[in-house]
Amino acid sequence: MICLESTRTKVLLYSAVHFLVDLACAYLLFFSIRNTREWYLCVLLYNFCAFALQMPMGLLADRLDRNAVFAASGCVLTALAFACRGVPIAAALAAGIGNGMFHIGGGLDILNLSGRKSGPLGVFVAPGAFGLYIGTTYGKQGIEAGGHMVAALLASIVLTLVLQYATEHTLRSGNEPVPYPAAGTGRLYARNIRNSGKLGKTAFLSAMTCMFVVVCLRSYTGLTLSFPWKGQSSWGLILVFAVVLGKMAGGVLADAFGAVKTAAASLGLSAILFVFLDYPAAGTAAVFLFNMTMPVTLWAVSQMLPGCRGFTFGLLTFGLFLGFLPVYFAYDPLFTGGTGFAAASVISLVLLCTGLIAAGAGQSRSADNRV
Repeated sequence: MICLESTRTKVLLYSAVHFLVDLACAYLLFFSIRNTREWYLCVLLYNFCAFALQMPMGLLADRLDRNAVFAASGCVLTALAFACRGVPIAAALAAGIGNGMFHIGGGLDILNLSGRKSGPLGVFVAPGAFGLYIGTTYGKQGIEAGGHMVAALLASIVLTLVLQYATEHTLRSGNEPVPYPAAGTGRLYARNIRNSGKLGKTAFLSAMTCMFVVVCLRSYTGLTLSFPWKGQSSWGLILVFAVVLGKMAGGVLADAFGAVKTAAASLGLSAILFVFLDYPAAGTAAVFLFNMTMPVTLWAVSQMLPGCRGFTFGLLTFGLFLGFLPVYFAYDPLFTGGTGFAAASVISLVLLCTGLIAAGAGQSRSADNRV
């Protein structure tokens, strides 16, 4: 029972800090940097550091085996970014690297705690969307809240480290052993494939490619989604809650019914509902269902490479960055309107289910694995 309670406490704490870190970064960008001449460059640099750099950060975190320290260091850098507000590029770099470090440290700890479950991972990733929404809103409205955010970040550093030491009596995290990349990326993959005892080279590459492309597509589609009614009443806020609750529900339902069934049902239904996206209820439900597969994808890839979970987490966030680039450079949208977004859901369904089946991740987990 003690272990169970400490696991729940860690998941809740990391989820709350995830909300705070994303809120602070969005607020900093929109409050202090948006009206500077370096704005567009800072957006690119921030997203590169926050998402693309998580891949090498993940390799480092896997090896260091001190995930709570890594996460707390991300909070330190995010707080320091507020001290650099007079130098926009420095502030964007500090915030981006801090955001990435927290995500890797916290995400890796959650993956270790999750075992064969994706529910805790869904709870962890979900609050970020709400933090981004609140931080962006506060920043655009010019609400002065930087001091409160820095104070909350500093408190989060203490709480993260204290909880780690109180529950484990060490700052080590118990990551599975991983060889240095210097030994060869091919060897690193091969060792983890052999350890999994499930995948051959072809199945591994097929599954990894499918799920990586799904993440790129989800990122791009999420950034290009548009609703004619979004500005009416409180539908914008309701859409944010749909994203948050969708990610939470996806992990829980995958634990109950299996990853393949959950992915097929959620993306299939979202494709149908996107066709009726002019109706607020249908569009909101489609967004809820479309986001259910995020924790499933992260969980499945981490199971494929158990000895380098931080790297796999960063690999998929690199996909998020790639999905952001066409939007940043203002290319014409690939998907438009309800039928276009429905097509994106169908393509995601085919790719994700193919990847999950190739990875052998479709079976339901047993009830004794539930938190």
